[in-house]
Amino acid sequence: MSRRKAIHHVSAWRINLLRLVFVTLVVGLGWRLADIQVLNPEFLRDQGDARHVRKVPVAAHRGMILDRHGEPLAISTPVHSVWINPQEFEANKKQLATLAKTLGLKAQKVRNKINQNSHREFIYLKRRVTPEVAGRVTSLELAGVALQREYKRYYPTAEVTSHLVGFTNVDDRGQEGLELMHNDVLTGVPGLKRMVRDSRGNFVEGGEQLKATKDGQNIQLSIDLRLQYLTYQALKETVSQHRARSGSAVILDIQTGEVLAMVNQPSFNPNNRRGLKSSDYRNRAVTDLFEPGSTVKPFTMASGLKSGKFKPTSVIDTHPGTFKVSGHTIKDFRDYGQINMATLIQKSSNVGISKIALAMKPTQLWQDFSAFGMAEATGAYFPGEAMGRMPDPQKWRELDRATLAYGYGLASSALQLARGYMVLANGGILQPVSFIKTSEKPLGRRVYSTDVMKQVVTMMEGVVTEQGTAKLAAVDNYRVAGKTGTVKKANKGGYADKRYLSLFAGIIPASKPRLAMVVMVDDPKGEDYYGGLIAGPVFSEVMTGAMRLLNITPDDLPSPQLLIAGKH
Repeated sequence: MSRRKAIHHVSAWRINLLRLVFVTLVVGLGWRLADIQVLNPEFLRDQGDARHVRKVPVAAHRGMILDRHGEPLAISTPVHSVWINPQEFEANKKQLATLAKTLGLKAQKVRNKINQNSHREFIYLKRRVTPEVAGRVTSLELAGVALQREYKRYYPTAEVTSHLVGFTNVDDRGQEGLELMHNDVLTGVPGLKRMVRDSRGNFVEGGEQLKATKDGQNIQLSIDLRLQYLTYQALKETVSQHRARSGSAVILDIQTGEVLAMVNQPSFNPNNRRGLKSSDYRNRAVTDLFEPGSTVKPFTMASGLKSGKFKPTSVIDTHPGTFKVSGHTIKDFRDYGQINMATLIQKSSNVGISKIALAMKPTQLWQDFSAFGMAEATGAYFPGEAMGRMPDPQKWRELDRATLAYGYGLASSALQLARGYMVLANGGILQPVSFIKTSEKPLGRRVYSTDVMKQVVTMMEGVVTEQGTAKLAAVDNYRVAGKTGTVKKANKGGYADKRYLSLFAGIIPASKPRLAMVVMVDDPKGEDYYGGLIAGPVFSEVMTGAMRLLNITPDDLPSPQLLIAGKH
């Protein structure tokens, strides 16, 4: 073979080999493409999804809490939380410091958190940041740092309704108050979406919905925000003016048992709870018990009238203003001598009311007090509600009966006491109270006759007169039935000499009762500490506004003759 032919043979072989290799590569690539795209596309799709597609929970909107007129007391607003994937996070020292500063955190704390969770793909850096902070975080464009949409609870009325409404935690779960009580109703069911993430870890808008969210339900309270504001302002001013330790006030609708207002002082801001203790959140009107003092004298009077041993015209000898029982001296403010039932209530005679109690059988007196809801749940089911306390009648001494008559030896919350006054006001029916708006009168049970209740309420009107102990609780153009209480505070080994609870419980209008209110001020400082001087004015101020707001017809307008005489 010539040299030229040999070279040509080798060149042809090389070309054919290259052709074969090229064809093989093309066939191989074609087969691989067919395998990836047609025969087995799942593998790479799954690999891609594992890196960029996530099943993301979609937060459900928590239901609103509204007052009886639809005013919002608790709402949820959309916010963002900042999270990080430690496995994808890439940032130099300066960028990390900038991120930490933007979030209001220490750089070392952020670095430690990332290092401690390096095996994870998701950790929160900061929950529920402001829109401004969220925007600044996005502008940093850091790999592995992203935002997640959530909801933040906001309380428009802040301190005014804080103890009542309560608050939620960072995960939007109720922790206190009605937020806790109705958490199951308010909480929605989260949804689920398949979302794609971009190179920085942020989720791209849109996505495939896998499970729809179910928003929480709204609840409408019985609270009238107008009355709540009135009560809040009046109680706050009184507690501050008299440098009291605390105060509570409750207003009930006598017809329905609805709680129209409930306030405690001092209050707190649920939108900013930094530095607060768990005791600051306590709704003392429901959870705290105290000896109600002379505010229960109408209960003792009702028991005496019910027994038939006493009538409204009966006369009690209280001379000389003291009364010894089992070696203990019971005292009146002064010697009232022989007085009838109405004067006994008007002057708040401890001696007179003790004599009525001692004329009763222990079990009967205990049953009659229980009929006013003492030591019994109110039916409101508020978290942490106290049941109250009544002494065991089987172990009563004479002194125990005598002191029970004017409110020592038993314990009640402000809400329980207000419920007891509702029995007086509605003609002897004990009914549950409610924080939820209702248009129907709740089922109750008759515990006293209407006649006995009317007789006691009429006597209580004398308390709010110039001759009574609570003239400062009067409301112009309305008849008020009420009772004061000035209770020595219990301490170790007995009662403190100069520490008191100042109380007033009242019903208005007395001729056709609509509202019952209890005001309790704990440990006022200074020379004034009587219930009529401290708590009575709170009732007067709040009810003056309430009668106008609720458009309740006056039942004590001056007669035309008096108006004409006044012109002269």
